[in-house]
Amino acid sequence: MLSDFFQNKRILITGHTGFKGSWLSLWLSSLGAKVCGYALEPNTKLSMWEDVINASGISTPLDFVNVQCPLTKSFSPASGNNFCIKSVIGSILDKDLLQKTFEDFKPEIVFHLAAQPLVRLSYAEPVLTYETNVIGSLNVLEAARKSGSVKAFINITTDKCYENKETGKNFEEDDPFGGWDPYSSSKGCVEVMSQSYRRSFLMGDDGYAMATARAGNVIGGGDWALDRLVPDCVRSINEGRKIEIRNPVAVRPWQHVLEPLSGYMVLAEKLYTEGKKYAEGFNFGSYESSVLTVADVSKKICEYYGKGEVVVHKRDDLHEAKLLMLAIGKAERVLNWKPTLTADEAIKWSVEWYKKFYNKEKMFDYTLQQIKEYQERAGI
Repeated sequence: MLSDFFQNKRILITGHTGFKGSWLSLWLSSLGAKVCGYALEPNTKLSMWEDVINASGISTPLDFVNVQCPLTKSFSPASGNNFCIKSVIGSILDKDLLQKTFEDFKPEIVFHLAAQPLVRLSYAEPVLTYETNVIGSLNVLEAARKSGSVKAFINITTDKCYENKETGKNFEEDDPFGGWDPYSSSKGCVEVMSQSYRRSFLMGDDGYAMATARAGNVIGGGDWALDRLVPDCVRSINEGRKIEIRNPVAVRPWQHVLEPLSGYMVLAEKLYTEGKKYAEGFNFGSYESSVLTVADVSKKICEYYGKGEVVVHKRDDLHEAKLLMLAIGKAERVLNWKPTLTADEAIKWSVEWYKKFYNKEKMFDYTLQQIKEYQERAGI
């Protein structure tokens, strides 16, 4: 069980203030891990990190002296757990601060999620996108290698790292990398760089075990990023505006954020306990039954929310892929991992989270409740 393995493990998460990073930080902390996050401040007015985790009081700055969490406060009576997440606010382009964080915290496991993650922003900021995603990732790989403490490294990329020729093919781990837009191609570069880095510095008895992980279209509560369907829908509903969608017929495989995170965690355990046998790429996608159009998802959000209206907005000329689908046979076969929630359940869980948030309910407890329910259903 994950709860047994992660107890007292020292884990560093880059991008912990982001959507996926916040969920992962809380989940690992709830399992008894000693978590340190390294990231920029959230770049949205509302954020999972600030409004749920920081608001709960469990985050504390890493003081580089006493890295043992001062577990003086108990949260979530339902679980009876204590929580603490050490936090460093900094850029992965700041090599000195990054290296100091690794040397002082001495992580055993690294989840690298920090990135410029938005396709549309990558058109406006291509240099920032490549610097952050490629050079920043190299900085994290180097900091981990120089620290000497890291045993397992999970390098998170994206389903968009593959060369997508719009054939409708499910992408497998050995398909060529590519990418049309700056974001997608930068993640393809990270995959190629990771292969090279592994062969150059992490072979045999040298260094840590490093794998790359690719997820699909992830949704869930606590995401307020711009130009993402669920946050855009939720904002429109709560502001009394019609939901405007650019490309209603685009199809995506939709998965709840806890799905790929569970895959990353299973992979981390394998890398830590069995080493470089698992140091390669893995897809953590959904089943084909989870493929829905943007219009269908928007309408389901309105249905579960109990209000809202969808209209089609004139789309711009920026290229967006029509279909991205990951083949997950390798993760099922090698890691014994599989999706747990249907697309309908993923949408419903997401909407329920946002409804409770805007009703000013106790989101820390409710987030833990969703994590616990997912873990029980997944049997991990």
